This record gives sequence, C-alpha cells and structure tokens, in this order.
Amino acid sequence: MSRWADYLAQLSSAEDVLAMLPDDAGPADVAEAERMLFMALASGWLTAFADRDNPDFVPAVGTHFNLVGTNPDFIYAAASIDGDGSYLLTGERGESLFVQMDITAGGLGVMDALGPSLGTVDFDDLAVDGEGRFSLMLSHERPAGWSGDWRHLDPSARSLSLRQASYDWGAEREARIAIERTDIAHSPRRWTQREIGERLMALCGYPKRIGTMSLGFIAAQQQKGLWNAVEHDDWAGRGGVEGQHYYQGLFRLEPGSALLLESALPDAVRYWNVQLNDMRWNTIDWMNRQSSLNGGQASIDADGRFRAVIALDDPGIANWLDPGGYSEGSIMLRWSGASSGPEPSLTVVPLDKLDARLPPETIRISPAERQEALRARRRSVQMRRRW
Repeated sequence: MSRWADYLAQLSSAEDVLAMLPDDAGPADVAEAERMLFMALASGWLTAFADRDNPDFVPAVGTHFNLVGTNPDFIYAAASIDGDGSYLLTGERGESLFVQMDITAGGLGVMDALGPSLGTVDFDDLAVDGEGRFSLMLSHERPAGWSGDWRHLDPSARSLSLRQASYDWGAEREARIAIERTDIAHSPRRWTQREIGERLMALCGYPKRIGTMSLGFIAAQQQKGLWNAVEHDDWAGRGGVEGQHYYQGLFRLEPGSALLLESALPDAVRYWNVQLNDMRWNTIDWMNRQSSLNGGQASIDADGRFRAVIALDDPGIANWLDPGGYSEGSIMLRWSGASSGPEPSLTVVPLDKLDARLPPETIRISPAERQEALRARRRSVQMRRRW
C-alpha cells in the first residue's frame, strides 16, 4: 500500500520552519526560506540511501546546495560507515592546500544524527608514493600484516566528513579518493520495502531539520546582538575543523554607508578566508559574486593588515565583499593552522568617507577589470569537482 500521503504530510511539517522567520519578514523572505527548504530536500537525496557496507564519498554542500554556511574554498564529501567495520581508502593526494577527514559519531546525512568528532585525519600525514598515491586503513585494530597507514576506528563512528581546501580554484588538481569495506564480502544490495519507506520518510523530514538548524543559528546570533560585530567559536564536534578559529556575526548596511572589515594576520597560518551569508545561513553566490575572499585572493596592505569593504555597490576596491543585494546577512572568518586567531573588526563608514579610511596603497579596480575578475572567478569555480 502506498505511503505517499504520509510522505507528503512529513514534508509538509517543514512549514513550521517558516514560523521562525522574524515578525517583519516579507513575501521575499518567505520565498527565500521556502527555496532553502527545497534545496535541503534536494541535497538530502545524496545521503538518504547511503550504505555503510558499500560506502561512497558523495558531494555534500556546494555551489547549488549552499546551505549552513558552506565554505566557498572547500570541496565537501561525506560517507557513511559502521564503526565496527574495516575500511580501506585509496587514491591520490592531489595538490589542494589541504585534505582533511573528520571521523564522527554522526553527521548531517539524512540517516545520521549530529555526533562528536572522534578524530581527524590530515592527508599530509599519510605516506604517498612517487605519484602521490596513498592507502589508509580504518579499523578497530590494525589488521595482521598491514604495514601501511592505519587509524583507529571507534565503534561509535558513523560518518566520514571530507574537505579539501583551495586558494587557487580550478588550478590545483584535487584529491581522488575511493573507499571500500574490507571486513565483509563485497555484496551489492537491493533495498527492502521497509528500508525504502524509512529512508524516504527521513528524507521528507530533512528540510525541517536543516531549516530549523539554519534559522536557529541566525536567530541565536540576533539574540546575542551581533550586528556588525563578531564572536569567537571553534565548531569542534559540530561540523567544523578541529583547532580552527572561527569568527562569526551579522552585518547590517545602512543607506549611504559601507562596512570596513579589518584584521591583523597571524604570524603563521595554513589557510584563512572570510565569507558572507544571507539571513537563512546560505552562503551568498560565490560563483557569480565576490562574496568571499581567501588568503590567496585577498590583497594585504603595507602594514600587514587585511582590509575589505562590504557594500551593496562596487566601491572600486579590489577587496570588495559583495553582499548579493542583501543589506543584512551573516559573516564568518576562519583561521586554520594558525599561530594565533586575531579578532576582526567591523566599522560603519559613510561612503563619502571611505577613501579617507583606507590606506593610500589600497588596490583599486575599474568596472572593466571587475568584469574580467568576475568572469575568471566563475570559470575557476566551474573547473572544480562539484559532483
């Protein structure tokens, strides 16, 4: 007997998320929240039928699933595993700035609940041959006779979260990674009627889950009064990179003004970026807009500080952060592998006073140069592995 009506009822419960919108939310805000819910449903399909016995690294968030503050510099992938199993990962390290994998007791997959990190694998710590190829075994105990790289797998492990970072999008050869379970015979499966029903029901509940998480995060920022201000977080065990400094807050642009973002840089840092998100915690379209900058893209001033301008219209500054037409949104800055975590500042500056607040050596850019930079940016995003 069909469960179609039950699926639709579960999906319909996502309407509860719309009640989390502010009282002054207009029709456009509602439409964008509804768009987010459908985006969550589409992204959920990729993990709804994840198989721990036949795992596969599937895309997570990205350019078309820009949910929950997706980092534009990262390529994300996830695989479901059984902590009592043994898994062999093989492939090529590639040329990315870094490749890291978080072993977790849960994740953002449709069939997962959030769980703490159980350990992180940095692929730079693995042995590679002359062609950059590696082999990594994950298991509770090192297999007899295994002489290659091995990491302990806690029985509570349920998910592997993979991220690889790039400063020079599309130019660096990205990692290629395969995963297989080795403690049982390879056996393709056919999902049972019960399993299909359970997973489709979970998928129909996924938009509500992601929507509640996203709007809840923004609401918490609002309750803290983080307008044009930031707070420090580490996101350890909640989907973030272990040991990474995060600064997050909200921006608000007043008519006739811009926001000047300023920060010192750590003496040493492996990776850093800053990005803008909307009020539903969706990263603003980074393929077609310069809504983010990283340590390879940004210009640093002569005094060693990073300065960027958040403004609705292009101010002719190389380090412009485009809010995508939104006068309000969220902002996040990351320092990874850093000797320190400098706190950035946000200052409201009248547009007619902006030049006076910037160093004389600030790099300017003409409309024609901006056009070419944006075209180059969108080409580079499309050159990356996203599917």
